[in-house]
Amino acid sequence: QEERMVRDRNLLQVQEHEQPILWKVKFSSGNSSQLSNQCRNSVQGKLLITDELGYICERKDLQVNGCCNGNVASTKLYSCDSCLPNGCCSIYEYCVSCCLQPSKQHLLERFLNRAAIAFQNLFMAVEDHFELCLAKCRTSSQSVQHENTYRDPIAKYCYGEYPPELLPV
Repeated sequence: QEERMVRDRNLLQVQEHEQPILWKVKFSSGNSSQLSNQCRNSVQGKLLITDELGYICERKDLQVNGCCNGNVASTKLYSCDSCLPNGCCSIYEYCVSCCLQPSKQHLLERFLNRAAIAFQNLFMAVEDHFELCLAKCRTSSQSVQHENTYRDPIAKYCYGEYPPELLPV
């Protein structure tokens, strides 16, 4: 807990490390119900959770190790069910799961290479693919227009390179 607080504080400071992001493009998930494996997950979902392996499951199917139970029929891997082709989704957990697809690595690398200075501290602080997807899918100022209206009120969680199109005035 203390380490996370220190790390969160560091988000506010300029990061000048050139450490490349860790990409999990080949998972050895095997049987994700093994308790010896620990998973980070998207935490806050009331009904759905996405784990760092890319599985999305109902909260009731989350195991004590933080991983989704892969043996449950409703658990899906790399699901983009609520997502549009532009990379914007109506459900946060689907955004994270879809973003974790190994095929999205090139798109995310391009985004990181072009990240605006304003976002540099945030995106330079992420250490791996999962953290990047968590951060990208959160709503941000890029998802709103006029500071108080979502550009797309339905698909507001985006991992794509560009924000949703501006709505006509």
